[in-house]
Amino acid sequence: MNIVAINGSTSKPSRTGDVVTILADAVSRRLSAPVDRVDLADAAPVLFRALKSDGLDAEGRAIIDKVETADVLIVASPVYRASYTGALKHLFDLVDYRLFSGKIVVLAATGGTPLHGLMIDHQLRPLFAFFNTIVVPTSIYATVADFVDHRLVNDAVAARVERVAEEVQALAGRLGPAAQPDGKPVRPFGKVRKDNRDLVHP
Repeated sequence: MNIVAINGSTSKPSRTGDVVTILADAVSRRLSAPVDRVDLADAAPVLFRALKSDGLDAEGRAIIDKVETADVLIVASPVYRASYTGALKHLFDLVDYRLFSGKIVVLAATGGTPLHGLMIDHQLRPLFAFFNTIVVPTSIYATVADFVDHRLVNDAVAARVERVAEEVQALAGRLGPAAQPDGKPVRPFGKVRKDNRDLVHP
């Protein structure tokens, strides 16, 4: 199982990054798989060299390939002007949307007050509905008050993190690749086909 965690914050350090770390650890334990990570504080300058996917250089292409080939995505963003960050949007403007059907996605956000928590449902969920992904029911939202020195201290949020990990584990168990008689998967988990060929970049 290939897990990739995306920190949509362009600040370092950031509470969003802390939430990503906590979620990644919980999901990794449940699936017994390592988590690769994309921090847009580092990746955004690389990705903004290109306005379209065919303009990506090798460094940018490697970042996009990492996201496109994930089976499970953990996606988190600070709430910025009532939405997710422009850097996160640009990343998903560069991916091949056809490769996301069936991927499992965990959503998380951080904000200054509880009033911004609906950004996840009003902004992030529609984005991943477009990509035809499977978004886990439980999402994570944390505020400034939930942290002390970048350490999560809200037990209710921590409990939701464990619930998210359980939901990912359950979905992964149901949605794994179908097996042929020889035991080999019919197709890689999370990929789609067109004209009987895997979609790949030229």
